[in-house]
Amino acid sequence: MHVGLLYSRIRRDEKLLLSELRERDHEVTKIDVRKERFNISEAPEAFSDVDLAIDRCLATSRSRYVTRFLDAYGIPVINAADTAELCADKVKNSLALEAAGVPTPNTEVAFTTDSALETIESFGYPCVLKPVIGSWGRLMAKVDSRSAAEAILEHKATLGHYEHKVFYVQEFVEKPGRDIRVVATDGEPVAAMTRSSDHWLTNAAKGGEVNEFEIDDEVAELVERASDAVGGGLLGIDLMETGDSYTVHEVNHTVEFKALDSCVDFDVPAAIVDWLETKAGETA
Repeated sequence: MHVGLLYSRIRRDEKLLLSELRERDHEVTKIDVRKERFNISEAPEAFSDVDLAIDRCLATSRSRYVTRFLDAYGIPVINAADTAELCADKVKNSLALEAAGVPTPNTEVAFTTDSALETIESFGYPCVLKPVIGSWGRLMAKVDSRSAAEAILEHKATLGHYEHKVFYVQEFVEKPGRDIRVVATDGEPVAAMTRSSDHWLTNAAKGGEVNEFEIDDEVAELVERASDAVGGGLLGIDLMETGDSYTVHEVNHTVEFKALDSCVDFDVPAAIVDWLETKAGETA
C-alpha cells in the first residue's frame, strides 16, 4: 500500500501513524500541502501512484479544499471531502446529527446580534456560543448573563470575518465534569476516553485529564449512527453524559488520538492502520 500523508506539521499523532505504516513496510509519501499547487484537472506529481491519501491537515480550510481536489482526481482520501465538509462546520454537523435522529444539544443559528440575543434569552443562562469553524475549544464562550451576552455578541460582530457573524448558540449541558471522546472507523469504536476538568471546557487540548472509558452498548450505537450521519471514516465522536443517557455534541474528521493512545491498554495506531489496509483493499 502506498499512502500519501497530507500534512502541514508532523505532530505526535502523525508520527504514530507513520511508525505503524513503516513497520508494516507500506510505502509512505509525506505531502506538505503548503508546498503543493492543485490544478483543477491534473493532480500534483507528489500524488503519483498513491493508493490512498490520509488528510492530517491542521487548517480546516486546507482540509476541506484538498480533499475536494483529491475527490476530483479520483484519489481515495481519508476522510472523504463530503465528510470533511460536514464535520468542519458546526452548523452542518448539527444539522446532520439532527436529521439522522442522533441526540444532540438543542442549537439555534442567528445572523444579527439582536436575533442572537433573542435566542440566548430564550435558551436561558447559561448557554454556549461557539464559532461555526474551530477546534480545540477555542473561541467558545459560556454565557452566564445578559450583559455578558451583549458584550460577546458585540465582540464577534466587530471581528470582521463573516463566519463570526453567524451566531451559533447551543444549550448548556450539565455534564459530570467530563465528556467522552470515541475514536471510530466507519462507525466501529476503536477505543474511548473521558476528558475531565474543573473548567466547563474539558478538551484534552485545554488540559483536561484523560482516562480510559469502557464503551457500553448505547455509546456504541450512538457512535455508529453519528458516523453514518456524516458519511463514515476515521472519526472522533464527542459525547456528554446526560443523567442516564448521552448526547452527541460533535463529530471530528481529522481526529487526534495521541491522548487516547496514551491512556488505554490498546494499540490505537495499529487498529487505525488495520482499517486503512482494509479501505485500500476495497479501492484497489
